[in-house]
Amino acid sequence: MKVRDIMTKDVSYVRLNSNISEAANIMKSLNVGIVPVCDESQSPVGVITDRDIVLRSVSENNGANQNVGNIMSQNIISATPDTDAHEAASLMAQNQIRRLPIVENNKIVGILSLGDLANVNIHVNEAGDALSSISKPDHGMK
Repeated sequence: MKVRDIMTKDVSYVRLNSNISEAANIMKSLNVGIVPVCDESQSPVGVITDRDIVLRSVSENNGANQNVGNIMSQNIISATPDTDAHEAASLMAQNQIRRLPIVENNKIVGILSLGDLANVNIHVNEAGDALSSISKPDHGMK
């Protein structure tokens, strides 16, 4: 099964100069914890997560009006719609990520989450294995 068959499509995104409040409102309205950050051509340059907002903005008293480009996570790991779902689950486990941006022709076209994998019976074990790997503590962090 390919990622395109199980990914979430029609993904909302923000731009580098969008403010954090805009990203947070998208997360709230869609009940998600991640929003891709794209340039003018819809090419992903990072992601902003609810965790980014809390740890890099709120906890540092930087305010919700700053740009997402200041606090986003860069160097994103992504896959294509034609990536095999098993391979995507492995990629998520190896990189300890719960959500995988899906990119085609340098444009964001979807997001694959552990929940998407778990909703497909043949991928329940992969989702569980990925979550197990993702949930292992990083020994470099306290």
